[in-house]
Amino acid sequence: MQQIVRQLAAEIKVTESQVRAAVELLDGGATVPFIARYRKEVTGGLDDVQLRELEARLAYLRELEDRRVAVLKSIDEQGKLTDALRAAIAAAPTKQELEDIYLPFKQKRRTKGQIAREFGIEPLADKLLADPTLDPHAEAQAFCQPATTLDDGKPGPDFSTTFAVLDGVRDILSERWAEDAVLVQSLREWLWAEGLLRSKKVEGKNENDPEVAKFRDYFDYDEPIGRVPSHRALAVFRGRALEILEAKLVLPVEPEPGQPSIAEGKIALHLGWSHQGRKSDDLLRKCVAWTWRVKLSLSTERDLFSRLREEAEKVAIKVFADNLRDLLLAAPAGPRAVMGLDPGIRTGVKVAVVDRTGKLVETATVYPHEPRRDWDGSLATLGRLCMKHGVQLIAIGNGTASRETDKLAAELIKLMQKQAVDHAGQALPAIEKIVVSEAGASVYSASEYASQEMPDVDVSLRGAASIARRLQDPLAELVKIEPKSIGVGQYQHDVNQSELARTLDAVVEDCVNSVGVDLNTASAPLLARVSGLSGSVAKAVVRWREQHGAFKNRKQLLEVSGLGTKTFEQAAGFLRIRDGDNPLDMTGVHPETYPVVEQIMEKTGKPVAELMGRAEMLKTLKPELFANEKFGVITVRDILGELEKPGRDPRPDFKVARFNEGVEDIADLREGMVLEGTVSNVAQFGAFVDLGVHQDGLVHVSQLSHKFVNDAREVVKTGDIVRVKVLEVDVARKRISLSMKLDAAPARRDGPRDHRFEGAGRGYAPPRRAAEPAQPSAMASAFAKLQQGKR
Repeated sequence: MQQIVRQLAAEIKVTESQVRAAVELLDGGATVPFIARYRKEVTGGLDDVQLRELEARLAYLRELEDRRVAVLKSIDEQGKLTDALRAAIAAAPTKQELEDIYLPFKQKRRTKGQIAREFGIEPLADKLLADPTLDPHAEAQAFCQPATTLDDGKPGPDFSTTFAVLDGVRDILSERWAEDAVLVQSLREWLWAEGLLRSKKVEGKNENDPEVAKFRDYFDYDEPIGRVPSHRALAVFRGRALEILEAKLVLPVEPEPGQPSIAEGKIALHLGWSHQGRKSDDLLRKCVAWTWRVKLSLSTERDLFSRLREEAEKVAIKVFADNLRDLLLAAPAGPRAVMGLDPGIRTGVKVAVVDRTGKLVETATVYPHEPRRDWDGSLATLGRLCMKHGVQLIAIGNGTASRETDKLAAELIKLMQKQAVDHAGQALPAIEKIVVSEAGASVYSASEYASQEMPDVDVSLRGAASIARRLQDPLAELVKIEPKSIGVGQYQHDVNQSELARTLDAVVEDCVNSVGVDLNTASAPLLARVSGLSGSVAKAVVRWREQHGAFKNRKQLLEVSGLGTKTFEQAAGFLRIRDGDNPLDMTGVHPETYPVVEQIMEKTGKPVAELMGRAEMLKTLKPELFANEKFGVITVRDILGELEKPGRDPRPDFKVARFNEGVEDIADLREGMVLEGTVSNVAQFGAFVDLGVHQDGLVHVSQLSHKFVNDAREVVKTGDIVRVKVLEVDVARKRISLSMKLDAAPARRDGPRDHRFEGAGRGYAPPRRAAEPAQPSAMASAFAKLQQGKR
């Protein structure tokens, strides 16, 4: 364990004592949010990002250690464990390198090399390798033996001729070299640095087929494998899985016909052998070639493809996690009555009104679009609902017919204002309309929780209620949906699903606990994301609330069935009680530190209610005066910060993006237009922006700012409202190229392809491509490729 602690400390760049403390807390059942917030003294101030990394690496290193023990035991049982081998196994830093060392000792099916050894040919192989001046055929004569027959009458191994014996020599040597861990690792690292990932269209595939055409940029593509960006790697792998693309690893320089390759040269160099025209050199060259072409080329390609996929998946999962975090922490509209509109054409627009607490109060369905076109009737119904329930916001789903429904809402707002002026002589407080993402709404609608929450409401109307609620509080509503269904990632179906789920669950947990949860209004799915609370305990909390009414103080949590002192410790600080017995219960101050607040009250002579929010007075207090052995200066400083801004919400203020009138479809866009939109997705190389035309536009990383930007997240995040300029519109291919540099010139239609465009960063070498005719602009090409992952 000490070795693991030492390695973690080096990787995360913290002290061993910090790592040891964090590991002990994690092993003791503490959650990352709890440790990051309430155990800063113990860990030396490790934050949630460091703790998440430590948690993931700790699991990997423990699995590696378990495998190391199993490998040592297996080799020892074979009687082949030497001191040097034990040291090599102990020093292996990764699972792959450990498996490389274990490969020669791994139990496997009977190979040609093993058969040749069983027939006594290995001494000949060693002899010819040691002295290539010997005549191989002359030496092989002594190893010839009669052909054998198997028990079932079929021919067995045949070493009756010198040619067969020398084939056995080849099999023995090539197998031995292919299991040389040092050689395998050196070839792997060399090819990772210099080998090329090459893809071509599968012969016979119709490139005009829309599904095939999506991969047009990879029909004749190669790039150094170690520098292939995540999205391109996953695009190639998806194309290969769909049998549209062929992908392979190729050497940096193809050998001349009949000449050895660079890889074969590196094997020979490792062996210390070179062809000097001696009698056995032709045979040894054949063995070297066989080692690469038959034994190592395919396995190395497989290993490097796995490495490329693994690294690409890490990036894709991180992008998904970052976008999910931004969406969950988006600005809440707060306690306002909201009308949710789930747009539809033939089936109508589903309408749901929720009051300021999120309770569903009324539903309806209107048919303003084809084929009924009941525009006036729809306005009348919506107007009645707005007046009846005091609607302040209208949330419009961004699916089919959202633009048309947005227009309906705009006319509704104008009509209601006009009627108010005509009847009362003064305007109503303005109702605002907002187009929101409806991703996952249908998943929620059909879920078990939705049926419990709205048992008598049609499935189609539940989605409208979810759309309304996610405007009030995105975090509280989106936690009811499986994170993968929220749809803010690329290639989400191509990555490791268990790792994706683990990462996204961690993001949801961190977001929920950073904001805090109202104990008396939170749903069971939201409570289940609170530190320490399981799904069953969350349901028990809700049942207690239903039976006994609202919680008056945090201590009452201990009355909940299944919620013991350990769970209370983990959860209490993240649960808020408004208007309860103790004002501290609405803050992030943990109950275990209430005695510290009592000391502050005693020092200042003020009750807690008068301390809260008094920033000027609180800033005059020295944390050192209230620190003790259990709670140090860091904790006291956090308590004072909470008292300054009790119950603060870390999320930004609520703002609304306003779509331009007359822009309802991609065909309405024109180069040079300046529009306002909402960032719907962010990747390292660009950001997608929802303009309300049913097709997100792409702001390439080079168009985000006048200064150099390496990662789009340096400038924007999901949910941001931005002003963009239209650079290029391709209606036929549904591509919109945008710029946040509002003085940017229109895109060049003969511009470079996206591979060069995307990689215009430091240390980038553009991929090699065959000569080809003029292509669509870089923006259009990049957009198409990115959109492949949005499924």
